[in-house]
Amino acid sequence: MLPVRGHGSALSRYRDVEGTVMTTSAKNRALTERAAALVGLLRRNAARTEEDRRVAEENIEALADAGLFGITVPERFGGHQASIRTLLEVSAELGRGCGSTAWTTTLSNVCGWLVGLYPERAQREVFETDTAARVCSVLTPAGTSRAADGGQVITGRWPFASGCLHARWALLGMPVTGASGEKPEQGLALVPMDELKIEDTWHMAGMRGTGSHTLVAEDVFVPAHRILSVTRALRGEYPTEFTDETLYRSAFVPVLASVLVGPQLGLARGGLELVTASLAKGRPISHTFYEQAREASSTQTQIAEAAQLIDSAALHLMRAADDIDGWAARGQYMPLLERARVRMDTATVARRSREALDILLNVHGAGSFAEANPLQRIWRDQETAARHAMTNPAITSELYGRALLGVEEQVSALI
Repeated sequence: MLPVRGHGSALSRYRDVEGTVMTTSAKNRALTERAAALVGLLRRNAARTEEDRRVAEENIEALADAGLFGITVPERFGGHQASIRTLLEVSAELGRGCGSTAWTTTLSNVCGWLVGLYPERAQREVFETDTAARVCSVLTPAGTSRAADGGQVITGRWPFASGCLHARWALLGMPVTGASGEKPEQGLALVPMDELKIEDTWHMAGMRGTGSHTLVAEDVFVPAHRILSVTRALRGEYPTEFTDETLYRSAFVPVLASVLVGPQLGLARGGLELVTASLAKGRPISHTFYEQAREASSTQTQIAEAAQLIDSAALHLMRAADDIDGWAARGQYMPLLERARVRMDTATVARRSREALDILLNVHGAGSFAEANPLQRIWRDQETAARHAMTNPAITSELYGRALLGVEEQVSALI
């Protein structure tokens, strides 16, 4: 799929491999279909991805060939510049096959979106010679910084850098330090991976293949044009010169929160597919007279309930995506109440996906936890991913409740 060069209307157009012009909706649909076509491969490589504690190289190559690392890259560099909804639909498809691969791909893409918020000079440094350059990130401000001529010098350790084993660049949260030592704002430094060290620290029960290790910087100089003000970004103030590009007007925190649950929805869907396929082959319910578990009303109602929970998760996720895309298309920064609701929606997706998988494990029985059964890996991945701080259901409920009641004092700046 090749971009049609030049700036046109807001309705982006692409050409497929045969040269036929594609509308934005057709392009978005094609990307989701490409992701669905890779599910079988990801499932076959899921155990190896977990064992090696990194996404299988065959997966990486297939994703790159399908253009799925360029979903959020600006069209100016040959990327897809697709919608947030498309990104989430793609991540959910990939999650059906492998949670770690979906997580890594999705976070690489959201980092591509973040790069699109920087000044053109920084964007060119990342994408001009490599449209699908992969980027990892740790947004939590860590380490120290000091002012230097034309930028900042940073030192520190940044854990949980998902996808760092496959990245060429990293985005690192940092305090911005003034000439007198004051720290007026929080920043996000864009740093080449060859200026950082990777410390092997990711030893987890789930999402083992994400390679979410610790990045280490020691006196690394970051020029000013490669430092994004997070303080301003939280207000929708981005330094990109291309203000007509809808995708890069999307609300900061809603995007960063929503991408965390696309893979989780995919994991729940994958679990449902595995369990229903097992039931279709015919298996009894132990210690009962049921020779076919699928004929039992208890099985039928539990499967229906699990499917409904997954549907509910999908509806909340797509509502959040459409809200993000809609406000960006109108050229307006999403209001506080809507941003708070997106945080609540993302937590709801994580909760409903976990609840669905819990029911599916009950249906499938103790055999779900056999090491040879992929369902136990899905369960571990789901349980690990759902604990991300951004989707904490108690915190998001309080945050949304305060917004609904007009309480000005909030529990987090990340709204």
